[in-house]
Formats: sequence, structure tokens, C-alpha cells
Amino acid sequence: MKKMLLGAALAMAVVGPLPAQLASGTSAPDFKTMGMLGDKTFRVHLAEQLRHGPVVLYFFPKAFTKGCTLESKAFADAMPRFEAAGARVIGLSTDDLDTLARFSTDVCRSKVPMAHASADLLAAYDVELAGIGAVVPVANRTSYVIAQDGSVAMVHSEMDYAEHVAKTLQAVEEMAKR
Repeated sequence: MKKMLLGAALAMAVVGPLPAQLASGTSAPDFKTMGMLGDKTFRVHLAEQLRHGPVVLYFFPKAFTKGCTLESKAFADAMPRFEAAGARVIGLSTDDLDTLARFSTDVCRSKVPMAHASADLLAAYDVELAGIGAVVPVANRTSYVIAQDGSVAMVHSEMDYAEHVAKTLQAVEEMAKR
């Protein structure tokens, strides 16, 4: 019942640009959390990920909902291009690790790591989806490109999933040319 109510609330959420989140050029908050890539558990520490190149963080509301599934499939399909540009991609939601493991495996074909976003992490990145009345906070749909120096290089915040992959990929490919 809770999942149905959440799905209905997400379906009624306003589609279109969301208020600006963290501004480009600001320092991205460092964080540690746990994640899943397929059935493998791993620790995510943003500072460690940035040692390898830029990082795309894409926050999404709920695993296995239509928009989140389509967005994550699109990220999985684009992983070779993200990797060629030297970027790492991490999907973040407030779903539990078991759900994220199934989502990473079933939807992303174990190509995109999924990590748990706590309420504190949602607050730090200013991505909580307001007004849905959920007991557990839910992320809105916001994608960040974090440059290797830890600054926010690009942010795209819109509930329609369609442009998130293209915009983040364009940003990391431009960074790779420099």
C-alpha cells in the first residue's frame, strides 16, 4: 500500500525544472555511504571516487518506478561513453540495499552502481522531493557532475528523466577534452 501511495505521489509531482540545487562552482559535500553493483556491496566515499576522475551523481526518487527505471537504463546504456570520458556514475536513492541490488542487476545489468542516500545526504545536496508526505524522505531527480577537484561542474534538476543522461554525458565529455 505504501509503495502504491508513493508511486501515485511521484506521478503527481510537477514535471519540469526544479529549483536550483547546489550551484555550479560550489564544493560538493563529501559523503560516505554503502552501495550495490549487481549483488556486490561496496562502500562509496566521494573523495575516493574523485581520485579517478569526475563523478556523476544522479539522485532519483524510487527504484522500479517508470521514470527511474527508464533513466537508469539510459545511464547503463551510456556507461561505455562515460567510462571513455574518465567519469564514474553513481545512482542514489533512499531505497534499501536489497532493493538497490535488484535494481542494479535487473534494470542496469550490473553496469551502474546504486547507493543509498540518507536523509542527511539528501539535505546536503538539497535534493529532497518536497510535498509528497512520505515517512522516509525521497530524492527528487537531480544529476550532478562533480569535477575531480570536488567542485560542482554541472547540475540538472528536472523530474522528467529524458535529459539527465545527455546533459551529464555532454559535461563529462567536454571536461575530458580539456
